[in-house]
Amino acid sequence: MFRQVFLYPLLAASLLFSFAPAKKIGDFDLNADIGTPKLPGTSEYDKETKTYTLKGGGYNIWFERDEFQFLYKEMDGDFTFTADFEFEGKGADPHRKVGWMIRESLYDNAAHISAVLHGDGLSVMQWRVKKGDKMRDPEDEIFSKEKNFQTIQLQRQGKVYTMRAAKKGETLKLVGSQTMDNLPDKIIAGLFICSHNPAVLESARVTNVKLIQN
Repeated sequence: MFRQVFLYPLLAASLLFSFAPAKKIGDFDLNADIGTPKLPGTSEYDKETKTYTLKGGGYNIWFERDEFQFLYKEMDGDFTFTADFEFEGKGADPHRKVGWMIRESLYDNAAHISAVLHGDGLSVMQWRVKKGDKMRDPEDEIFSKEKNFQTIQLQRQGKVYTMRAAKKGETLKLVGSQTMDNLPDKIIAGLFICSHNPAVLESARVTNVKLIQN
């Protein structure tokens, strides 16, 4: 009898928690650490300034698995994502990363494509062709000839993904396009940050976020 009485409140609490609505973060639905980085990350939104602040760790987004902080929502159909990105502080590694990402799932080895700004100013479009594959250098990336962009855009049209970027006050320029046949129609898309150093949390501010369903 004791066991039965004890379990009922626990079951009720569990059901209540599981059906509680998720707290939206700005225009996004959820945030999560992908790949269980050593240091947990966070994603916050300031309604007054319309600014997202992302903090995240992680060893990298490369090879056959990834570690990073992800602020995301489910999307279907064609869309265009645009935002301004700015790292906070000097940073511990020149390859710390922030930008847009589109993934097939939240598994750490999922197929994905990303529009990435590095801490040293490098801008690149990179992808994993299919789940569990190793990302290859240089087959799975397109480097911009210019550096130190502020605005990063990632667009989907069917199976074709296109990255554009711009310096402050300039117009967007094409970085590259890639066809991703292994990404499903319904995907997970949003903002990410990766410190490229498991022992460090890096931070970035994201402003002027525009999510347009085409």
